[in-house]
Amino acid sequence: MSRDASGVPATGLGRRELIAATGVAATAGLAGCTDVLAEEGRQVPIAGSSTVFPVTEAVAAAYFEERPSVNVSVSQTGTGGGFSNFFCPGMTAINNASREVADAELEQCAENGIEPIEFTIATDALTVVVNPDADWIDCLTVEELREIWRADGAQRWSDVRDDWPDEEFELYGAATTSGTFDYFNEAVIGEDVNHRGDYHATEQDRTIVQGVRGSRHAIGYFGFSFYAENPNQIKAVGIDSGDGCVEPSLQTAMDGEYTPLSRPLFIYASDQALVNPEVQDFLRFYIEQSATDLVEEVGYVPVTEDVRDENLEKLETAIDEVTA
Repeated sequence: MSRDASGVPATGLGRRELIAATGVAATAGLAGCTDVLAEEGRQVPIAGSSTVFPVTEAVAAAYFEERPSVNVSVSQTGTGGGFSNFFCPGMTAINNASREVADAELEQCAENGIEPIEFTIATDALTVVVNPDADWIDCLTVEELREIWRADGAQRWSDVRDDWPDEEFELYGAATTSGTFDYFNEAVIGEDVNHRGDYHATEQDRTIVQGVRGSRHAIGYFGFSFYAENPNQIKAVGIDSGDGCVEPSLQTAMDGEYTPLSRPLFIYASDQALVNPEVQDFLRFYIEQSATDLVEEVGYVPVTEDVRDENLEKLETAIDEVTA
């Protein structure tokens, strides 16, 4: 399913068409991946968040146009799956993340002599979506959203509001290995109860689009980019956190109005992988691109020039430390 906004407008190709034409690898898994710290070739293996995936994929396509000899592979494994299965064991140079690295992940990385270096690369408006034919709903309070998604909460639309359909939810959301799951759990569900488990859990956000599009009584959540890609197939729900209903958008996320579902997005670089000149070069390119329209065209808010400059300074300091 191709995006209209390529992030590389000069080519005249859609971003996914560009990726197909250039040969940038975008894969669902990393089976057979070699240890990046021991790899001699010109490779930059990346895994992690499906939310950050579209940004990294677009950056990789743009980078390929300038450095076609470097193989940048990007896989969707979920933030947690990326850290635990690939990044901390030393199989990837970079992990996409829709939340901050957890203490347990830092410990796992440290056991393997790896220090994750954090770079903020965008802001997301995590988006709740329903079927376009769900004409009874345009807005939810945070408490209503919590009631739908908490364990032992509402089972039917009419449990939330009496005048809503007496029909069971069909629920689609992020898998437990996803940073989106972790963020949603923290921001909406809270620490006193658990996220419900009786839902279609997936790392593939397009599965959520398809599921919600296919059922009038469905509801799901994921990163804004995947709503922006499919605005005619699913409907975004506004969120009322106490000051009235606010629609998810790049502008409301940028202005800080869309709460509590606006969130920073990250990439983490392995300090050990920074000995690789290709990893260094790709990270410099990525950080430069994070403050440009490429990020907005994908469906997120770019970082400010100040954040970009801070990230570049952090990167150069880290490179100096591991190459000294």
